[in-house]
Parts: sequence; C-alpha cells; structure tokens
Amino acid sequence: MAKSKDARVTVILECTSCVRNGVNKVSTGISRYITQKNRHNTPNPLELKKFCPYCYKHTIHGEIKK
Repeated sequence: MAKSKDARVTVILECTSCVRNGVNKVSTGISRYITQKNRHNTPNPLELKKFCPYCYKHTIHGEIKK
C-alpha cells in the first residue's frame, strides 16, 4: 500500500544558537522541540522563537531533518 500524502507532518525544531556556538561547557545538550506543521500552508522550513534551557533565553529554533 502507498503512503498517504497528509498535509500535517511532524517536525523537529532545534536551537540555532546552541548549534552555531557549540554547546557551553556547563550545558549537557541541545534544545529540541517536536511540533506539527501544515505542509501546504508553510512549505518553507519552520522557524519559531522558543525558550532554550541550555542558553537560558528565548532563541530561534529551526526545523531539522529527521
């Protein structure tokens, strides 16, 4: 059976400042969020401003590939 082409897909958002700067020596990882987006309404990669517990501030989280 073929896969269905659903409009809603699950995406992973990753902190861009943690990845760009490397992770601090104090922190233990990279902040990631899981959310859904409508592929027809937002064909471009999703970017949202979310709280990063490793940077201790609100930063831009960008969509990554699974």
